[in-house]
Amino acid sequence: MQIIFLTKQKVAAARVAVWKNRRNRQELDQVNQIVLTGMVLSTAPVGEYDRRVVILTKEQGKISAFARGARRPNSPLVGAVNPFSFGEFTMYEGRSSHTIQSVKITNYFSELREDMIGAYYGFYFLEFANYYTKEQNDEREMLKLLYQTMKALTSPHIPNLLIRRIFELKAFCINGEGPQVFQCVRCQKKDGQMVFSAREGGLVCTDCARNISDGISLDNSTLYTMQYIEISTIEKLYTFTVSREVLEKLSGIMERYCLLYVEKRFKSLEILETLV
Repeated sequence: MQIIFLTKQKVAAARVAVWKNRRNRQELDQVNQIVLTGMVLSTAPVGEYDRRVVILTKEQGKISAFARGARRPNSPLVGAVNPFSFGEFTMYEGRSSHTIQSVKITNYFSELREDMIGAYYGFYFLEFANYYTKEQNDEREMLKLLYQTMKALTSPHIPNLLIRRIFELKAFCINGEGPQVFQCVRCQKKDGQMVFSAREGGLVCTDCARNISDGISLDNSTLYTMQYIEISTIEKLYTFTVSREVLEKLSGIMERYCLLYVEKRFKSLEILETLV
């Protein structure tokens, strides 16, 4: 009889210990619970039911988080952790990772899922942002650029190719790698005829361009377009269009610049180039 009594005591004590442990974990989760505003850059399956999500956030830059059970059909996270999803992500911070608890999406950019070419432009921008951003870094400008770019993709007023070139040039500027488009990179001359050299990092006047092998002649309209993109606020970037000739010149310049300064080859861009 005494043995039975001791066993019941142990069971009761074990139950109390489990309850306390759960309560401590809940309290710890509440202490470490945070709400981050951001956009999903990529997602990948983990195990049988989970997903690993990369999010560009306003508060913490780029982060990786686990979405437990997000691959289950009845999970509230099923549609919330897809690429392009923008909103508030409630999660708790562990020692080595974040875990998503709930999501309040304010824009799914669902129009892109109905436009294959627009979607691949969008995937390219997500890959580009993923490549250039870092964890625990101030990435508010890049997040803002990404959001406004996705909005522009859903608008019929601006060609997708122009959106791409605007995004690329502004992203370089945000990252501190934008070309010099206001004066000669060698002598700082601001007036006169200029060529653009990707290797030199921007404009080169004709006096300094004698030994330049990759110089591209610039018309005023293309130069003004590049200057406008560099100095404009992100909110005003996608408020204009250009002629076909200017777009072709701008595309040629940015193509060379990207080839020289972007080491990664993006999969989405490879697919996109087969579609357009």
